[in-house]
Amino acid sequence: MHVPDGFFNAATSVSAGAVAAAGVAVCLRGARRELDDRTAPMAGLVAAFIFAVQMLNFPVAAGTSGHLLGGALAAILVGPYTGVLCMAVVLLVQAVFFADGGLTALGVNITIMGIVTVLVGWGVFRLVSALVKGKGGVTLGAFLGALISVPASALVFSLLFWVGGTAPIEVSAVAAAMGGVHVLIGIGEALITATTVAAVLAVRPDLVYGARGLAKPLVLKGAGGDTTTVGEEAPVARPRALKPFLLGGVGLTLVLAGIVSFFAASDPDGLEAVAENKGFSGQAADHAFGSWALADYGDVGGIPVGVAGIVGVGLVLLIAGGVAFAARSRTSVQV
Repeated sequence: MHVPDGFFNAATSVSAGAVAAAGVAVCLRGARRELDDRTAPMAGLVAAFIFAVQMLNFPVAAGTSGHLLGGALAAILVGPYTGVLCMAVVLLVQAVFFADGGLTALGVNITIMGIVTVLVGWGVFRLVSALVKGKGGVTLGAFLGALISVPASALVFSLLFWVGGTAPIEVSAVAAAMGGVHVLIGIGEALITATTVAAVLAVRPDLVYGARGLAKPLVLKGAGGDTTTVGEEAPVARPRALKPFLLGGVGLTLVLAGIVSFFAASDPDGLEAVAENKGFSGQAADHAFGSWALADYGDVGGIPVGVAGIVGVGLVLLIAGGVAFAARSRTSVQV
C-alpha cells in the first residue's frame, strides 16, 4: 500500500507529515517503557523481518497481489510505541533507498501503514487477549488484530484521498475498492502475523511483549490453609541468552529477503490495482530517487532482488536497532 508521490495535494501531504512526526515523537518517549538493553535488539530484528516479509507479495485475486504491512505484528512483539518506530524506519528505508513509497508521501505512509495499523492491531489484540486467556488468546488476538488493521488502513487512505486526493474520484468508489481488496490482503496478513507470534511464543515467550501478562507466580497451599507464593522473594533467575535467538532470527530474515524474494508475486499490489482500475494511477509522480541502483529493489540498477533485499535488511537492522538503543530505558528491566 505504499503511496507514491502525486496522489495527494501539498496541504494533505504536509498535514499527514505533521501527524506522522508527532506520532513518532510521542513513540520515542513511550518506547522507554518498552525497551531496555535486552529488548532493543529485538526491535531491530522485528523491523528487519517486516522489511523482508514486505518483499514477499502473495496473490489475493486475479491480477492483484498483497504483502504484509506489519504494524500489528510489530506492536505485539515489541510493544505499540516501539512498533510505530519499527514501521517508521522500514518505510523510511524503503522510500529513500528503494524508491518504494514517495518522499512527499512519507508522512502519509507512516500514518496509514505505521500509526493506524499499530493502533488498530494493538487495540484489537488487547481486547481479544483479555477475553480469551492464555497463549491461545494471544495467537487469536494476533490474527484478528492483523486482519482488521489492514482494511482499517485502507479506509484511512480513502478518507485522506477524499480530503486531498489529486484525482476527482468518488470517495465511495475508492473506499469500496480499497476496502474489498484489503480485506483479502488482511487474511494473508493475519496468517503471517499469527504464525510468527505463535512461533516466537513457542520458543521464547519472554520476548513477546503482548504475552508478558501470561507468567503467573506459583502459589503453594499448606495443610493448614496457609499459602506461599514461589518466586516473589526468590532471587531473579538469570535471563535466558538472547544471542542464539537473534542470530537465528537474522538468518531467517536474510533467507526470506535473499532467496524467497525471488518467488514473490509480480502482480500490482492492492493500491496499485485500485489506482489502475479507478483511473488515478497516472497521478503518480516520478520518484526523486527512482534512478538509484537499488530503486525498485534493484531492478533499475540490474541488481538481483535478493541482493537488494539483503542490503535492505542490513540497513533496517542497523537503523532500527540504533533508534531502539537510543530510546531505551537505561535501567535494567526483567523480560
